[in-house]
Amino acid sequence: METAPAQPHVLIFPLPLQGPVNSMFKLAELLCLSNIHVTFLVTQHIHSRLVRFTDVESRFKRYPGFRLETISDGLPEDHPRGDKFMELFDSLKVNTKPLFKKLLMSDGRKISCVIADGIMGFTGDVALEIGVPFIYVRTISACCLWLFFCLPKLIQSGELPFDGDDLDTPIKSVAGTEDFLRRRDLPSFCRSGDLSHPNIQLYKSECEENPRAYGLILNTFDDLEGPILAQLRKFCPNLYTIGPLHTHLKMKLAGDMASSAPAISSNSLWKEDMSCIAWLDSQPEKSVIYVSFGSLALMTKDQLLEFWYGLVNSKCRFLWVIRPDAVAGENEVPADLKEGTKERGYIVEWAPQEEVLAHKSVGGFLTHSGWNSTLESVIEGVPMICWPYFMDQQVNSRFVSEAWKLGLDMKDTCDRVIVEKMVKDLMVDRKDEFSKSADQMAMLGKKCLGEGGSSYCNLERLIHDIKSM
Repeated sequence: METAPAQPHVLIFPLPLQGPVNSMFKLAELLCLSNIHVTFLVTQHIHSRLVRFTDVESRFKRYPGFRLETISDGLPEDHPRGDKFMELFDSLKVNTKPLFKKLLMSDGRKISCVIADGIMGFTGDVALEIGVPFIYVRTISACCLWLFFCLPKLIQSGELPFDGDDLDTPIKSVAGTEDFLRRRDLPSFCRSGDLSHPNIQLYKSECEENPRAYGLILNTFDDLEGPILAQLRKFCPNLYTIGPLHTHLKMKLAGDMASSAPAISSNSLWKEDMSCIAWLDSQPEKSVIYVSFGSLALMTKDQLLEFWYGLVNSKCRFLWVIRPDAVAGENEVPADLKEGTKERGYIVEWAPQEEVLAHKSVGGFLTHSGWNSTLESVIEGVPMICWPYFMDQQVNSRFVSEAWKLGLDMKDTCDRVIVEKMVKDLMVDRKDEFSKSADQMAMLGKKCLGEGGSSYCNLERLIHDIKSM
């Protein structure tokens, strides 16, 4: 009598930060919907926040093949982590690697495949050592990943490091971007002028690390980043572009008659203030600019006031997320700002962003250009003003404004006059121009996710490949 084949079982290990954890939970649920067992591995620090602020445990109870496991990141509980990313990364490499190996070797259910964030190369080392296939995921944009691949070429050509304050010098060593990329559009660490900078050392090996994997999963879609994806395929021919993941999941759930899961799931590590939705319900269509700089960006009190004056002086309605830890020091708010906010604004500590961007009252997004935020805005057809904070965000903001024509890039400036002008441009003076461009890209994104579309087919191929391992 023949025994039934074992159920495919993947272990997913995201980089322990808000953005990667969020998007990889979407991937996990897509795999669960395809009858693949999933062990989702998070650090104890991330797990404690997930339990406090999200519905992850109750949401995944409907998938009997899912389990949530924890692992130590080797840091004390009060360590800031996101603010000191390299310390977190070094600790993962030294302290978490042996724990990860022990977990893989002792797991009661045989692992078919490891799916891990490609920046954590130690996961690939362990998988190779014990003979388990592995697929990398990158939760950054393809355009930023391609720039990381090109770091050795930038160094060889002499374009890195650079000295001086001229950040508008064109960059010519990143194929496919020669017409619009400048020094100021490179990841923030490229401005250090020091090739020994830890981030340069970390990311310049991308073109060697990523091709080791069986394949590379990217949260993007072909119509958005096609020319850059063509460059990446020269190094990593087996690309699975299956994004935008959050919308892909919504569409799969909508088509799954057996699923009772709500379409929007919160994996936020912060408590969401739902009162902002009621406020949006009372605003005219496409009249509100949503303002959020993500889970990590920090600003000074002066920067806060420049944004605030710019928003109030624009006379546009605004919904603004100001995290409790986002601004250093005590903040006395001038009376005229309080009055202007009372008339046209609403401020919360954290918002249900997917829901906000999908709301009919939202007509623009002032964003830090994190990749999840960018994709969420793209698929809802919401034009952007970009104020990038660090890392991939500098690259994303340039592509938003110059390659995709979906908004304006405000990097390296924080002035109330400029904020006011850009908000008016986006929401009033050039509203039709940006709305037309954003609607067109949103339509292409949804087409990619429909049956026969590139993201739809790539997810089917990924599922088939996992089941055949």
